[in-house]
Order: sequence, then C-alpha cells, then structure tokens
Amino acid sequence: MADITRAPSDAARQSAAAQDDVDEATMRRVLEQFHATRVPLDQAMTIAERLHDGSRTADVNFEISGPAVYRVRTIKNEHIYENVIDASTGSVSQREVASSLKELDREDLANVVALKWIKQGLSDAVRVAEKAAEGKALAGGLMKQDDKLNFVVVVATGDRLKEVLLEPPKVGRQPTHR
Repeated sequence: MADITRAPSDAARQSAAAQDDVDEATMRRVLEQFHATRVPLDQAMTIAERLHDGSRTADVNFEISGPAVYRVRTIKNEHIYENVIDASTGSVSQREVASSLKELDREDLANVVALKWIKQGLSDAVRVAEKAAEGKALAGGLMKQDDKLNFVVVVATGDRLKEVLLEPPKVGRQPTHR
C-alpha cells in the first residue's frame, strides 16, 4: 500500500537524481561513440541484407558494450538472421545467429508477417526520420501501438536523441484510370 500523503524522503529524491545523472552520462557516452563511427546505420542494414539476398531488415540497434557495433536482424522466408556489423569498419564482427520464425513470440511474429506486406522498408523509414529530425539514426524497428504498426526510429540530433514514429502507408489497390 502506498502512502500518497507524504512527500518523498531526501534519500528518495537523491536516489532519483543519481539515476538521472547515470542515465544522462550513459546517453552522452553512447552519443560520443556514435558520432565517432564511420559507418552509418543505413549502410549497416545494407551490409546485413546483402548477406542473404532478398532479405529485409526487421530491426537494428547501435551498441557500445565493447567496440561500437550495429546489431541487425534481417528476415528472409522463414528465417531470422542476426548479424553484428562493426560501426567503424562495416565488417561482420561476430558469428551470425540464425533462427526460425517459429521461435518468435506472438507479437514479434505478427510484426514480421506485417513487414512482408509493407511496401516500404525500414531503410525508407530511416531516411524519412533522419530528414524529419535533422540527424542520424542509431536504431530502428517495428512497433505496434494502438493497434497500428509503426516504424520507430531513434535519431541522434546533436547531443539529444529523438524517437520518430512513422506509420507505413496502407497497402491497397491503386485506382485504375481508363
């Protein structure tokens, strides 16, 4: 049971402030390493897609747990391929992990199936988001929100991160003109 009549203690306020400082420091470190990379996110996606001709990127993330890398998941037929692309050289830096779509949970599987029917790809969403936010993308993927499938792209603009949501155009028949 929560006591909502009391103000937060000094210890609770200090803990929250300390967490904010840690989050801010982490974000600065990520942005510093991201700005120092030579390989943009869209190039990392292209490299991963070329490993399996005809594949499409489902999601991509910039990571700094060691050397800066992009973790790219591509889809082709009934398989998911996860590749780690070095953000400085563009080379594949770890062994590929392949799995079956059958291993996905229901929500991820629904997103992947929807991706097959969307004409635009994540690379298109990245280009639009970078232009709209006036920065460079460092992550992207699909997300269902309010029963709508959206591309979500995180863009670095200076010393800030912006999340850009893009709803893909509806797939439908184009009117015919006689």
